[in-house]
Amino acid sequence: MVIDDRLSLDDVAELLGKSKETIRRWDNAGKLTAFREPMSNYRYYKRSQLDIFDEVKAMNIHTTNQDSKPANEYSVLELFAGAGGLAIGMEQAGLKCVALNEIDKYAAATLRANRPNWNVLEGDIRNISFKELANQIDVVTGGFPCQAFSYAGKRFGFQDARGTLFYEFARTVQETQPKICIGENVKGLQNHDGGRTLKTMIAILDEIGYRVIDPKVLKAIYYNVPQKRERLILVGVRKDIDIDFNYPAPSKEILNLSEALKKGKLFDCDVPDSPGTKYPASKRKVLELVPPGGYWRNLPLDIQKEYMQKSFFLGGGKTGMARRISWDEPSLTLTCSPAQKQTERCHPDETRPFTVREYARIQTFPDEWKFAGPVSAQYKQIGNAVPVNLGKAIGQSIVAFLNEVNCNEKKKINA
Repeated sequence: MVIDDRLSLDDVAELLGKSKETIRRWDNAGKLTAFREPMSNYRYYKRSQLDIFDEVKAMNIHTTNQDSKPANEYSVLELFAGAGGLAIGMEQAGLKCVALNEIDKYAAATLRANRPNWNVLEGDIRNISFKELANQIDVVTGGFPCQAFSYAGKRFGFQDARGTLFYEFARTVQETQPKICIGENVKGLQNHDGGRTLKTMIAILDEIGYRVIDPKVLKAIYYNVPQKRERLILVGVRKDIDIDFNYPAPSKEILNLSEALKKGKLFDCDVPDSPGTKYPASKRKVLELVPPGGYWRNLPLDIQKEYMQKSFFLGGGKTGMARRISWDEPSLTLTCSPAQKQTERCHPDETRPFTVREYARIQTFPDEWKFAGPVSAQYKQIGNAVPVNLGKAIGQSIVAFLNEVNCNEKKKINA
């Protein structure tokens, strides 16, 4: 049995590109009336209700992303490189990774094993100087961790940011003076500390000579990634460059789990076998009762209460709990530990978490990309990564930007 007709408020907002507040307003006005479960008053919608919207009608119409070829050999320095998701995407877009910094020993080993020619600088970024790369780098990228700042008595400029990893990102940009810098983070950075953290980051980049393009949340499902993952992108352009960066154009084609794990548009064969973790017996017993596309609300009421405990009475969807993904939908965002409670992503047919290679497929890593370390470390590397295809889309936009910069520089020389 496939439960694929029910959509949560979050699902509808995402599909239509509207805020949850707008969807609620439409419900109250009768434009898009939600169904409600009698006992919990949980609000849900049926997929067929959305057929009236152009956004859904166009969902299978593909909008081609820009596919610019590099006019020069453009160089990238990547910080907090992880297992290489963003770096592979940049490489596929035609950019050259000059150096990558990563502190995790297993992730660094992954990078070396797959790309022996890459210059992997393993270690704490706080102990590494990049001054020797000054004016030799076109792009600095980095998925710096989101950290709180201590504002007490500080104007909060560049020097006040010391001790945070964003400071190290900004320091590297200041030392190398790239034409453009790209920071990526979780969507939650937008509202972190009431929005002050992001405003501070923008102010710091401005202080060191970079104007920030309006930050944007990119949804991976619109960039050939079969996963509902969102990343906030922060772009700084060096102030002497009077050219804007354009974010990659989204595709309206949404790929599902079947495209990730079976032969199809993304891969030319079924997913290869690989190790994977297992559910504890108690969790397995519960998830056996959940159909593909279902979650904890599909369980018998007594088991719902037992499994959810206090969360049962808090309201809200919590659609990631006891969730079994169906073949005909994208995966929910992968986590670093596939068996942890509240973020289950169960295989459609078998009652188990996704294996390492299934995880990698959902993140659009190539099958030949191998991960170092124990299985738990491999899951962590993949779960933390930027999806490769999203990285490629961003890389293509960077190439288009640098080509325009390059063209302008040639015009000035020939003038």
